[in-house]
Amino acid sequence: MTKVASQLKTLRLSIKKSQKQLADMIGTTQQSVFRYETGQGFPPEEVLLWYADYFDVSLDYIFGRAENPQGKLYENIPRSLREDGHYQEFVEMCFDPSSAANAKLKEAVMKLFEEHKTK
Repeated sequence: MTKVASQLKTLRLSIKKSQKQLADMIGTTQQSVFRYETGQGFPPEEVLLWYADYFDVSLDYIFGRAENPQGKLYENIPRSLREDGHYQEFVEMCFDPSSAANAKLKEAVMKLFEEHKTK
């Protein structure tokens, strides 16, 4: 049995549903769920995404790349900024009051706050 098959079965069992019940929830057949859980077939992308959304787990978790259901947490910093050191320059530019980027950043943040207030 593959790691994906094992994870899918574990997730189903965690909510105490039969393969048929889960298949009905997904919109597929019991035979498909059986194949996914035994490694005889691989679920299509939309089924994997359904599992991730329904069980609130990451695809990293489903694929066995992470033990944490939320998956691996990565810094959301573009590689080019991390590797060449321009990240620090970018941040400093955004917070320099004389920088045009500073004014644009302030404007964008204020717009976000205004949009949030109206919701």
